Amino acid sequence: MAENNDPLVRFVDIQKSYDGETLVIKNLNMDVTRGEFLTMLGPSGSGKTTCLMMVAGFEPATYGEIYLNGQPINNVSPHKRGIGMVFQNYALFPHKTVAENLAFPLQVRKMDKEECKRRIKRALDMVQLAEFGDRRPGQLSGGQQQRVAVARALVFDPDLVLMDEPLGALDKNLREQMQFEIKHIHEELGVTIIYVTHDQSEALTMSNRIAVFDDGIIQQLAPPSVLYEKPENAFVAQFIGENNRLVGTIVAADKEHCQVEVDNGGGLIHAKSVNIAGVGERATLSLRPERVTMEPAEGSLPNIFDARVQELIYLGDHIRTRVTVCGNDDFVVKISNSARQTVFQKGETVRIGWEVEDCRALDPSD
Repeated sequence: MAENNDPLVRFVDIQKSYDGETLVIKNLNMDVTRGEFLTMLGPSGSGKTTCLMMVAGFEPATYGEIYLNGQPINNVSPHKRGIGMVFQNYALFPHKTVAENLAFPLQVRKMDKEECKRRIKRALDMVQLAEFGDRRPGQLSGGQQQRVAVARALVFDPDLVLMDEPLGALDKNLREQMQFEIKHIHEELGVTIIYVTHDQSEALTMSNRIAVFDDGIIQQLAPPSVLYEKPENAFVAQFIGENNRLVGTIVAADKEHCQVEVDNGGGLIHAKSVNIAGVGERATLSLRPERVTMEPAEGSLPNIFDARVQELIYLGDHIRTRVTVCGNDDFVVKISNSARQTVFQKGETVRIGWEVEDCRALDPSD
C-alpha cells in the first residue's frame, strides 16, 4: 500500500491505440493527489474520456501502467478496483427504488443489512434526498436522478470517484447548482475525484487542478487560476476563457519580453515572452478582454492603439465591446458596468491599451 503522501493515481508512460496505428493517448505521465478534484478538460476526441475509461478498467492501456494506491491495476477487473463511477446517463436501475439502487454496490461487497441501512441513509442525507428512498428513478427529476447517481458512487466509501460528463444532460441552472453541490460534497468528504468535461466554466468552478487535453496530449496541467492567467501555449489560451488572439512576427526578443509586428499592418506590440522561438519567427499573442483599458491616458501604457467600436452587448455586470484594432475585427473588450463608466457608441473611434505583462507571446497557432 502506498504512503499517504504518495499519489492515489499514477499514469506512467501510458499510450492507447484502438486500431494499432493511431495513438489517441500519447505518452501520458500524470499523478493524481489524494483528496484532490482533478478535471480532464478538452474538446471531443482529445483523449480525456479514454483516460477515465482506462482508470475504470473499461479500456486497456496499449502501453504503460496505471497505479492505484501504489499498486498496478492494468490487469485488475473493473469491479475489483473499488472505484465509484458517475455517468452522464445516470445508469440507475429503473425497476429498483432509490434505496435499492444505493444498496446494490453494498450488497456486491457483502455488507450486512444494518450497515447497508446506515450507509444508505448517510448517502441520501448527503445529497439532500432523505425522503426519496422509496421512489423509483422514473419518479424523480433529472437533477434528483443525478444526485442518486452521485450518492451511489459514494455510498461504499471509495478512495476514488470517476465522473464522466455527469451534468451534460441537465439544463443550465440545474447544472450550475449541481456543480456547487458536487464541489461541496468533495470538500466535506475529502474523496479523490477525477472529472471529465468539455465545459471550461464547469472545470474552472469545480477543480483543484485541470489537465487540458488536445490530440492525446496534456497541453497544460495546473490550478484553474494559473491556466486562465498564465496559459503556456496558444491552444490553452484559446480554449480556457475568452481570449483575444493576434498573430505576427517577432522582431525583437529577450528572455522576458519581445516585440511582435502584427499581420496586416496591425502595428508593433510589446509582449511578455512565454513560449516563443527567435527573432523572425511567428508568434501568437494572447490577451484577456478584461485586461484591456478603455481611453488610457497618453503614455500610461506601453501598448496604446486606436480602435473602432463594432458592437456593444449588454450583459449585466459588464458590456462586451467588439472593436477593430491591430488589423483584427473580432477584438473584445469587457467594460465594467458601473455608473461612472463612459458609454461608447457603435462606429466611434476610441483609444485602448494594455500592459506588457498581460499580453503573452506564445507558439504560432497558425
